[in-house]
Amino acid sequence: MAETILLVEDDPSISRGLMMNLQLEGFRAVAATDGAEALRLAQSQRPDLIVLDMMLPKVDGLEVIRTLRARHEDVPIVVLSAKSDEADKVLALSLGADDYVTKPFGLAELLARIRAALRRRRQDRHSQREASFGDVRLDLAGRRILVDGEAVESTAKEFDLLRCFVQSPGVVFTREQLMQRVWGADHFGTVRTVDNFVARLRSKIEPNPDEPRHIETVRGIGYRFNP
Repeated sequence: MAETILLVEDDPSISRGLMMNLQLEGFRAVAATDGAEALRLAQSQRPDLIVLDMMLPKVDGLEVIRTLRARHEDVPIVVLSAKSDEADKVLALSLGADDYVTKPFGLAELLARIRAALRRRRQDRHSQREASFGDVRLDLAGRRILVDGEAVESTAKEFDLLRCFVQSPGVVFTREQLMQRVWGADHFGTVRTVDNFVARLRSKIEPNPDEPRHIETVRGIGYRFNP
């Protein structure tokens, strides 16, 4: 099946040319002309990669990156921008972009960067199909939590929360950070939600939930995962 690329570009001539060339390269290409439409299509189309212009109407490119990463979406993002200052590149990359191409750009170079980002994503997916700690195995592809080889019943958000911990061992997360990463910036719940989900996870994966070994409480801050 052809990989899907979401092209976010408000210049009609650039968009038409890139769409045509992406399709000639064998990709399934989907176009958006503003940031709000890009965020909708990122959810509905689940692209394998996003080519993202920075100067967009409604929602700018930086906010698109910030929102996608807050949703915990790991889709590769290749930025297109007329801004060539180092500070602009550093900001986009620090927010979660995977590559940064300045305008005017060479088509061959852009296609090479797209292929490289897709190749890295395929390699990452192949190497990260599961993670394990103690008696627990996290089946990332199947979205299952297994303890002593047996699948335990878990909700989607419980799985996402545990995956967030497992992918950042030793990192101290505040409740607000976990809320952003797992529930997203537009969630209207309270940080007590995080505490409730942590308690439920502990009851399922900890040998002694009252004295947790893996999901540790950092008093006054939040939580830390200890594999």
